[in-house]
Amino acid sequence: MTVFFLTFALFLLVMLGMALGVILMNKRIKGSCGGLNAIGDADQCLVCHKEIDPDSPLRERLECPRAKKMLERAGLDTGV
Repeated sequence: MTVFFLTFALFLLVMLGMALGVILMNKRIKGSCGGLNAIGDADQCLVCHKEIDPDSPLRERLECPRAKKMLERAGLDTGV
């Protein structure tokens, strides 16, 4: 049981150190602009309202392969 408490205390100390580091660095948490928004037909990022690049490689990589095949079989343009 002593090992458990020592390990728990060590984890708490590490977490406290990381939290203090983030607080003292005074940086804002950043996200990726256009990440999942690049999949759909969104023209702007929902968070920062910047324009999303229509030629983003994310659109092609993250597009659903089954939906893409279904649209190709139907002879429709996939929009990419």
